Parts: sequence; structure tokens; C-alpha cells
Amino acid sequence: MSGSYWIETLGCPKNQVDSDKLVGTLVADGLTPATDASTADVVVVNTCAFIEEARQESIDTILALDKGRMTSSKLVVTGCLAERYGDELHDALPEVDRVAPFGVPVALGPTRSGDNDRATSSKFDLLELPRPASSAPWAYVKVAEGCDRNCGFCAIPSFRGKQRSRSTESILTEVDGLGVAEVVLVAQDLAAYGRDQGVGERQIVSLVREVADRVPWVRLLYLYPSDLTDELVDVICGTGVPYFDLSLQHVSPPLMRRMRRWGDGQRFADRIDSIRAREPEAAFRSNFIVGYPGETEDDHDALLRFVDEVDLDWCGFFAYSKEEGTYGAGLDGEVPASLIAERLAELSELQDRITRARRLDLVGGRRRLLVESTEHGRSFSEAPEIDGIVTFTDEVSPVLIGSFVEVDIVDAEGPDLVASVVTEAAMNPTLGTAGSTG
Repeated sequence: MSGSYWIETLGCPKNQVDSDKLVGTLVADGLTPATDASTADVVVVNTCAFIEEARQESIDTILALDKGRMTSSKLVVTGCLAERYGDELHDALPEVDRVAPFGVPVALGPTRSGDNDRATSSKFDLLELPRPASSAPWAYVKVAEGCDRNCGFCAIPSFRGKQRSRSTESILTEVDGLGVAEVVLVAQDLAAYGRDQGVGERQIVSLVREVADRVPWVRLLYLYPSDLTDELVDVICGTGVPYFDLSLQHVSPPLMRRMRRWGDGQRFADRIDSIRAREPEAAFRSNFIVGYPGETEDDHDALLRFVDEVDLDWCGFFAYSKEEGTYGAGLDGEVPASLIAERLAELSELQDRITRARRLDLVGGRRRLLVESTEHGRSFSEAPEIDGIVTFTDEVSPVLIGSFVEVDIVDAEGPDLVASVVTEAAMNPTLGTAGSTG
């Protein structure tokens, strides 16, 4: 097979990992990367279908790429939209040449002529595919697929399946081949890694330790709060990246029960306080759903108080999306869209003020940064692609990209920081404390 490819990735970091692995298969098939979608022989859209907004973005992207592609090219849809609505997509989007659900090679996906047997016989395990070395100094590494939880708002288990953890050996082999300074471990339920393998609880702890032996920075995304044990907190802080991405979703006890979620605002606040006592410099991120069926003004006020009092570094707020087949879709108490919009605006305005204040508090301090380009880097407090960045007052040498430098924070501009480079630091994750080296 010959020609060129272009992959457009939508959705979460887990999708980016899938795209990286698809790149490996396309290159192995003899394809080369195109300079843009309009010149590619194969245009792949790796879609998201988590909520209605994501599905609409996926469809809009498919249609836009169809308009701009060559008439001889092949337009392929893969990812969550293809898995969840594969049969319907064939009828709803005649622009698409192939729909390739998980595990079906994009070059061999089901076609309109009914080439399903060929696709089925060519299935592979996307989770275990090799991938090329990273072009950035960091990389996401997916350690498991699917989820065993039954949250009231989430349809992911219905099309991603039950949790299926990779072996530690396969993960470490992937890490070794990436050539990066920071590995970001991701999964739908990261702290539950290994639980499905019948080898005991808390395999995530040993995995983090082993990855930390190979790279200077290890970051964890998507931690279910009930699984955030003292042992896991200690190992996260011990990596030099005390960054906690906690999947909280709400704080009101009645609403949490309707969401089929563990916890409440007091439990979450106590846990965050205990982590800050262990590591005062720790950074926190979370996401919250607004407008879940039955959410009252009291529930909303409880969330506002929590956000105001707990002082998280980063927060995302999302309107509830009614997902077919979920528990929440059958509940009464629908919240009007106009009211959801008001609540979202109120929460976002509050969190913007908190984030600005927390960033200003860092001015005058010294931090250790991973250089991502000649113009900016990140400290442990900023996850790649989703949080702010740290820009340099003067451009640094390109040879420093992928290395660590020590900087003085001189200013804050909204979510971003401005820093001057003090000296290049050794690539050693054990230098000093998180506050002085992170």
C-alpha cells in the first residue's frame, strides 16, 4: 500500500493515544504523513461520542474535511462515534467511505460495498499496538481500556466495554520507546489499573514507581476519589509531580446518589486538605457536571461553596448531556437549558478568579520547567494541553527542548505564567522538593 495519510483527533487524551497507534499501523502499511488533510490519500477522523456536544463536533469535522479533501482520497471515521453508531453512520453520512470501529484497521474498515468479512478477519487490539517515538518531550500512555463503573451519566462502558488493563511489561516497553521526559498515564478509571487481572488491588502504585524509574516526570489523569489511597498519594508526591486530577463530578450528597457516584463535598475537601498537608505545593484539577436531572438550587449552591472554599487550581464545568441507555436518561427533574447556562457561567466566572489568584501567588517563586519549545514550558502544576503554560521572557536555545530548566516566575497572565530562565537543571526527578524543582 502507498500514499499519504492525515489523522484528525477529537476528544480526550485517550483518543490521542489511539491515533498515535494508528499512525504506527499506517506507516507500517507504507503510508507517509501528509502536510495537511487536503493533500492526503487517506483522511482519518478519530471521533469522540461522550456527550452531544462532542458528537456534533465530530460530525462537523467529518463534513468539513470532506469538503476540503481530494476527490480520489478515502475518508475514514474511527473512534467512539464509529463504535457507538457504526451502522447508523453509513446511512447518515454518505460522505464517509469507511467506518472503522475499534480494532478494525482504518485501511480495511467496512465499506459501502459490504466488505465486512475482510474487516472482521483483520481485527487487531488497538490497546496493544506499537507506536512511534513521540515528537514532543511528553506523551500520553493509555494503561487500560473501558470501565467497570456504572455512573448515571456515562455511556462509555456500553461501547468501550469492561475495564481491560494492559500488562505492566507492555506499558514499560512502550514507555521505553517513546523517548520523552514526561509520561502522562491515562485510563477511564486509572486508579483501578490491574484490578481486572486478578493479581490484587492497587497495581497502579507499583506501575507508577516503575515508570518513574524510567522517566523524570510521571503524571496521572482521571483518578476516582475513593481510590485515592494514602499509598497512592505518597507515590504521586514521590515522583516530583504532585498533580492530582480528581474525577469529582459534583458535591451534593443527594445528587451524587442520583449520579451513582461515591462521595460528597466534605469527603472531597477533607481529602484535598490531607494531601496539601502532605505536600503544600500540590496542584489540583477536577471536572463537574452541571444540570444533571434533579439538580436543585441547593445542589448548585453547594457546588459553588465547594469551588469557592477548596481553591482548586483548575476546573472544568460541563452541561449535562442526556445519553441513551444511561441511568440518568430515565430520571425526572430535567433542568432547563437556560438555567444550566446560568449555572455554568456563574461557576466558570468564580473558577476563573480562583485560577488567576492561584497563578498570581506563584509570582516571585522559582520552579523547574520542562522545555516544550523555545518560547514556553510547563511546571508540575500544568498538565499538557489542558492547563496553562509558562512562557519565557526570552527565547531559549532549541537544544534545550525536552530538557529541564530552573526559572524565576516574574508574572502571571490569566492562566499562564511568565518566567525568566535561571539555569539549566539536570534531568533528575529527585532534585529538591516539589516547590523548588517542580
